[in-house]
Order: sequence, then C-alpha cells, then structure tokens
Amino acid sequence: MSDLLNNYTLEFEKPVRDLENQIKELQEASLRPEIDISKEIKALQKKVSTLIKDIYANLSPWERVQLSRHPNRPHTIDYINEMVEDFKEVCGDRHFANDPAIITGFGKIDGKKVAIVGIEKGRKTKEKVHHNFGMPRPEGYRKALRVMQTAGRFGIPIVTFVDTPGAYPGIGAEERGQACAIAENLAEMFDIKAPIISVVIGEGGSGGALGIAIADRVMMMEYSIYSVISPESCASILWADPKKAEDAANSLQLVPSKALELKVVDSVIEEPIGGAHKDKSAAFEVVKKAISKELKALSKMSMDKVLEQRFEKFREMGNQTITTIQ
Repeated sequence: MSDLLNNYTLEFEKPVRDLENQIKELQEASLRPEIDISKEIKALQKKVSTLIKDIYANLSPWERVQLSRHPNRPHTIDYINEMVEDFKEVCGDRHFANDPAIITGFGKIDGKKVAIVGIEKGRKTKEKVHHNFGMPRPEGYRKALRVMQTAGRFGIPIVTFVDTPGAYPGIGAEERGQACAIAENLAEMFDIKAPIISVVIGEGGSGGALGIAIADRVMMMEYSIYSVISPESCASILWADPKKAEDAANSLQLVPSKALELKVVDSVIEEPIGGAHKDKSAAFEVVKKAISKELKALSKMSMDKVLEQRFEKFREMGNQTITTIQ
C-alpha cells in the first residue's frame, strides 16, 4: 500500500516522473566504474528542476484541486505529531459520541500552550473509514466547540487545521442536527476569548471547513483550496453531472490568490516546490513558523481588540465579495 502511495502520480506530474525515472536508471548505470555519465545526469536534473518550476507555476484550478487531495500530502495528524509537543487528545462531545473525523486536544507549539482542532481524512483504507474520509458529523463539531470554549475560559490560543471535502451529509448526521451544530460553531467562535488561527492544509470545503475556521488569522497552504462548495457538488447542482467538476473548479477560481483578493484568507503559506508531500519536513517547519508568528502578533493585542477585529474581518469579507462580483 505504501509503495502505491509513494508512486502515485497525477496526470500533470507524469513528465516529471518520467525524467526522474531516467535519472534513476542513469544513476544505477553510473555505478559501473567504466561508465561516466555524470554530465548527462546533471543535465537531466537541471531539466527536472526547470520543468517542475514551470508546471507548478502554471497550475489550473482543477490541477490545484487534485494536488490538494494528493494521497501523500501531510494530514492533520502529521502536523500534530511533528509540530505539537506533549499533545493530549480530548475525545467526545458529551452528548452522543466521539467523532474521529475531528481530532482535538491540548499541547504546545514552540513552548506555548495551544488548543488543537483538526480534521483528519486518514490515509490507508481502514484509517479513511475510521475518520469518515475527513467528513465530520455533528458530534465532531460539538467536540471541537467544547475544546475551543474550554481554551477560551483559560485564554489558551487555538490552532485549527482544515482538510475536508465538507461535513458528512448522511441521514444520521442530519437527524442529529448537522446544520445546527455547524451554525452554533459559527456563532460561538466569534465570542471565544482566545486568539484563533486556522490553516487550510488541503481541502477547505463548504460549511464543513468553516465550522472550525472562524479565526483571527486564516492561512492557506499554497496548493490547498478553500471554497463554498466542492467542485463535484457544484457540478452536480449546476449541470446534474459531477463529471464536470473540472469546469466547476475553473469557474469557482479555486486558487489561493483569489481567496486572498477576496479577503477570505489573510495569507498564503509557501510550500516546497511540487507540494508539501515532496518535502514534508520543510512543510512542517514553514507552517510552524507561520503559526508562531501569528500567535506572537495576536498575543500583543488586548482580547477586546482581538474580538472586535475578528467580527469586522468577516463582515468585511461579505462586502468585498459583493463589490467584486458584478
């Protein structure tokens, strides 16, 4: 299974994979003492670097969607394991059950106490089923709110990791108040008396993402997406055909620069060339630095000012959208 994931290649990545395979073959051949092909290897490596830069600098919105869903991309649990010290998980919503799609708890980032809330998709088949493919149920949102409100009572900053195609639309979830749970999170997060930072690390789909992303600082990874609806759902509604997801992605302009322009997010975190999965250590480091920087800036503000700006930030977001879309 791990070999299949490691060899997973998106359609637009295939030219790079072909060149990398050629380099590997030449490197194996160069182990023979009578053959010197070091110049050829260097030339191919240079070509690969140039090709990678060209490809990833000109990705279409649909290609970005595919990249945000790459199976090797770091998940919430990876960021927690690599960035959060002394993490202690908190489970259950004290109403119905524990939802493994949302991981919550407390730990430290750079020695500073934080509350963590993150949506986890799972990687292998068993994990995906356990985490419900990153689609939270109502109890997940209630658990998240429980932890965030606890953090607010003690003035502990909150960091959320967003990676979901959307909240789970199953009958059971709807019966247990899915819409109400998300709406309650949206309302209550505006009043939590602690700094909140959200990072979209993969997919940020619909209210399922927003349910943990009412934050003072919302950041997107360079190859992530953040949208009111997934391309497949949009295509199903507009054209009754989910296969037109690529057209929907292009129409929705699913690129971080557009989200930044519309003030949906505050900043974009640069990823290693080719995506976070190409150099996970570098990705963890850059995300950790971005979070620490924002935590430091927010800690210098009074809580009244933080709450005021949080409210105004989302009010302005709507005004910007109305004036932009004619």
